[in-house]
Order: sequence, then structure tokens, then C-alpha cells
Amino acid sequence: MSCWAFLGPAGTHTEEALLSLGIAGVEPLAKATIGEVFASVASGACDHGVVPIENSIEGSVNETLDALAFEHDLHITGEFVRDIHHSLMAAPGVELSAVTLVASKPEATAQCRAWIAEHLPGRPVVAANSTAEAVRRAVAEPGVAAIGTALAAKLYRAHVLESAIEDHPGNQTRFVKIGRGLGQRTGHDKTSLALFLHEDKPGALLMILSEFAYGQINLTKIQSRPTKKQLGEYMFFIDLEGHVDDAEVALALDCLRLKLRDVVVLGSYPRAQ
Repeated sequence: MSCWAFLGPAGTHTEEALLSLGIAGVEPLAKATIGEVFASVASGACDHGVVPIENSIEGSVNETLDALAFEHDLHITGEFVRDIHHSLMAAPGVELSAVTLVASKPEATAQCRAWIAEHLPGRPVVAANSTAEAVRRAVAEPGVAAIGTALAAKLYRAHVLESAIEDHPGNQTRFVKIGRGLGQRTGHDKTSLALFLHEDKPGALLMILSEFAYGQINLTKIQSRPTKKQLGEYMFFIDLEGHVDDAEVALALDCLRLKLRDVVVLGSYPRAQ
């Protein structure tokens, strides 16, 4: 059996994502936070981890980005994209008209904001640590409704009041597998980078982008984040199409290493199909 840590508790979208991989011999291990998932893999307690990294509505998951860039010497070893569907659920016997409060993880309630405003106007919305925790609360407290997964409804025996209440039908989350080492080149790869400047100066971002433009390398994402050293000091996360062993990618990274304080390869792995 291979231990796979995931953002728990049981019944989260991340567990649904892990189970969807259909990998034989997986022993799932729920962790309370993304940081704990990384720590489990870093310590060797688990072989792999699965965490969310980006949502099509809410954007990047900064806790995942920071853990990769600043906290652990681990890599992204794969990615996969899942359609995200939210259900509203409550204790058995509770109907929609009896709901007095809605609970869920803030990201989930944000993705259902318009639906809640239309169908449950005036009901307070409170935060939970996870969608699964919200479902457990709803089952224990009649009148509380939770936004969660179909898996959580099954695990905790909740009554599903409404399915697919997300505001945008194209709601998707990109999940990544974390582990050690860079993947082998497949010809259909993605590389994730963390780039650190010597100093902030005019044209710094243009200089970075020019190296990829010269190599005709397509960037799929670019994002700035604080370096956590001082106010106003930022670094860049970049995702690009290609593998570090591709000649044009290797050349661009070599050129950037001459111009930047640090170039950290966070992973080189097969792109999601």
C-alpha cells in the first residue's frame, strides 16, 4: 500500500479528486491543512500528497504556492483538473424552507454566492474549516445547511436539498500531486517555476517574459506573490508548456539564472488531459 495524504477531513473535494485517479494500492490519509499534507510527504510518512492549487473562479490557492516555494523541498509530480459541483445538504427530514443558516468553507460559499442570495435570502453564512466539517455540523444541527460534496453526503448520511448549486457551470479546480523529483519527459508536459529577483527595477518582468518569448515558450500562468521578507518585495510564479529537458526551456532557464537571484523548478510533469 502507498500512503497518499490529502486535504481532509473525509468527504472533501480533494478526497473526491484523489479517488477519481483510480490508482490501485492507495491508502488515503486525511490531513487538516495543506501544510500538514506537505509535512507528511516531506517527513516520509506519506509517499505522495494531493492538494488544490487553482480554481477557475477563485484563482490560486496561495497556501499551496507558498508551501512549494518557501517551506518544503518537494515537487509537483502531476496535475489533474476536476469539475467542481456543490450540493446543499442538511440533516434528514430538514427541508429548504427550514434552513436558518448556511455553513461551508469560504471558497465554497463564494462559488455559490448568487444561488444562496436567490434561494436563501437573509440566512447568515458562516465559515467552516472544510466542506466536510460543515456537512457534519449540518447533520448534527437541524436547521443548519451545508455546502459540500456528494461524497460527504454519503459518508455522513446527509439529506441533499439541491445539487449543482455553483454559480458558474464551468467551475473547475486544478489539483496537483506532490512528491520528490522531476518527472520524465513525455512530450506533453508542463513546468512550474518560482522566480526571485535581485531587486525590483523597471523592466524586470519584461526581461523574464522576453526569455520565454525568444524560445517561443507558451506561458499558461504568471502570478506575483510577496517574498515574505519586506513590504513591496515580490517574486513570480510561472507555469509554462514544456519540460525542463526540452532544449528551448533549458536555454531559457539558463539565461534567467544569470539574471535572477534564484530560479526554482517546482515541478516538470505531464499536463492534465
